[in-house]
Amino acid sequence: MALSFMAGVPALKDLNADLKRRMDQAVATFQSSLASTRTGRASVHMLDQIKVDYYGTHTPISQLAQLSAPEPQLILISPWDPTILKEIEKTIQASDLGFNPISDGKVLRIPVPPMTEERRRDVCKHISKVLEEHRTAVRNVRRDGNDALKKLAKDKKISEDEEKRSLEEVQKMTDEEIRRMEELSRKKEAEVMQV
Repeated sequence: MALSFMAGVPALKDLNADLKRRMDQAVATFQSSLASTRTGRASVHMLDQIKVDYYGTHTPISQLAQLSAPEPQLILISPWDPTILKEIEKTIQASDLGFNPISDGKVLRIPVPPMTEERRRDVCKHISKVLEEHRTAVRNVRRDGNDALKKLAKDKKISEDEEKRSLEEVQKMTDEEIRRMEELSRKKEAEVMQV
């Protein structure tokens, strides 16, 4: 992006930084959501949303064990504390991922079955829904920014020209972030539909 007009105006510098940070945060949240979305291949990120009860604290599996995907259809979990193995196994079975872990007493092997065509379509629909939620989040940040700009103009802290240029810049920022998310979504959908 070209040098920001808003960053050059002292009254708008903080607002510009805040809007950019919040929009980037929405995109980052979308990226992490995509990373945990199941594709046809095994990925340790599929387990990111699962939290295991470890001495009364809901802890992500990645903090309790070494996770790896040694084969395209297998996830391997090696807990650092072997006493938590059964709890991890129960939590994965209870999740909505549809995995059935196999335990040998030391490690868990999670076979990742290939996805059916119907399941792939459902995952693509889910990706579209998540994309729309995050688009809305970015638009809400834009709305907040526009409201703040109009208030600054009304309070005579910025001129009408500065308000107009800043509104245009906020719209460009919004369009750019949404375009980034749509591109990520297209790539993920292609990965999901790939057999």
